Amino acid sequence: MSARIDHTVTSGTFSLDGETFDVDNNVWVVGDDAECLVIDAPHDPDAVMDVVGDRRVLAVICTHGHDDHVRYAPEVGRRAVAPVLLHPADLEVWHLTHADDPTGALTEGQEFRVGDATLRVLHTPGHSPGSVCLYSPELGVLFSGDTLFEGGPGATGRSFSDADVIVDSIKTRLFELPGGTVVKTGHGDDTTIDAERANV
Repeated sequence: MSARIDHTVTSGTFSLDGETFDVDNNVWVVGDDAECLVIDAPHDPDAVMDVVGDRRVLAVICTHGHDDHVRYAPEVGRRAVAPVLLHPADLEVWHLTHADDPTGALTEGQEFRVGDATLRVLHTPGHSPGSVCLYSPELGVLFSGDTLFEGGPGATGRSFSDADVIVDSIKTRLFELPGGTVVKTGHGDDTTIDAERANV
């Protein structure tokens, strides 16, 4: 197939509840030679745009509103002349970083066609109220943001998060996907749906 997944890692900080931590974030760019989708724009817009190259960006998709995932989303959107999309349940989190709203909203079941692949939005609250994952059956991949990692669920010890809700999201939404689905996370290494069943 023509669609492919390109990737870079950017380094910066995550701040919430009066604390700041150093973090490395995965940035995923999905598309073909002509067009692409950017999934999260955390710390280094130049690095993100280097991965994009001269392709048309259909959208900058934010998996959730934490600052280490959206800090440079508006700038990447401006450079790429592309909408910046966030689930509306995370607007309060977004506004901890940005005064203006994102360009548009993500909705449950919304689909994005890029190249010969489709990405479907799955609303998976818990890490934050508006956290989403993106599933591509053609690529056999789930982009999980901070909902699911190698080793289990994303963190829920801070404001706007809920441990019971994230576990329910994973069990009812993500564990319905094929077990061999590769999970490409917001931080760290890939895993699979089957590999994480024992960790949730």
